[in-house]
Amino acid sequence: MSGRDGKKLVRSPSGLRMVPESRAARSPFGLEEPPWVPDKEGQRTAKSLKMGNPSEKVVSQMHAMRGTKFDFTTRKHHCRRCGKCFCDKCCSKKVPLPRMCFVDPVRQCAECALISQKETEFYDKQLKVLMNGATFFVTPGTSEKSETMVCRLSNNQRYLFLDGDSHYEIEVAQISTVQILTEGFTPGENDIHTYTSLWESEHITEGGNTRATGMLLQYKAPGSEELKQVKFTAGEDFNSNKKLSATWLAAMHKAAKLLYESRDQ
Repeated sequence: MSGRDGKKLVRSPSGLRMVPESRAARSPFGLEEPPWVPDKEGQRTAKSLKMGNPSEKVVSQMHAMRGTKFDFTTRKHHCRRCGKCFCDKCCSKKVPLPRMCFVDPVRQCAECALISQKETEFYDKQLKVLMNGATFFVTPGTSEKSETMVCRLSNNQRYLFLDGDSHYEIEVAQISTVQILTEGFTPGENDIHTYTSLWESEHITEGGNTRATGMLLQYKAPGSEELKQVKFTAGEDFNSNKKLSATWLAAMHKAAKLLYESRDQ
């Protein structure tokens, strides 16, 4: 079934998904639906592989006690996010999964459910912040001249629009580097990951209390293999807009993290 917004309803073993009809129109933050572990390979309940994150301590302890064999009373369920087999106790939560375009909340293992719940904040809050936009001093390349521009994410999540006296469009899928410039404290951010090379899957972590003050972004223009750079700086004289700019940069940091993960899939 096709919709008026260029999307179609697709039914898969995991559930109903509303996906763009054209693959090229899909969100760069999206994830592909994983293949399910074949029934003959999933004879026992899967165990958690992540043991170090304190927020997942309870989940890890629960999974460590699993590994029992499936039978008539211990039914088998597949996690829609990772595709592994779990018993009902370890895969009972139905959580929204917008990165895979599911229409309704879907069954996920406890570990994946935690990740999806954290991502819900991005889709409910940060994505709206990015689409509403913020004002920055924008400096292209090595130029010494800056232009005041409103920067926002397009509604289809595929472009960054920069509007001032000039107009630029940067395709999100062609962004290779996102480096958040920080100083002081970022509202709502306790741990900032600065993704310095999205294509090579490398990143560095900056801990502590920091505040987003700008961003360095590298990307490829259509039809070119040459990297271009643009610098975003939150102006000191923007008054109330300064906080909005910092919030936009914090949201962009989260967007870069999702972009990194989707490429690493």
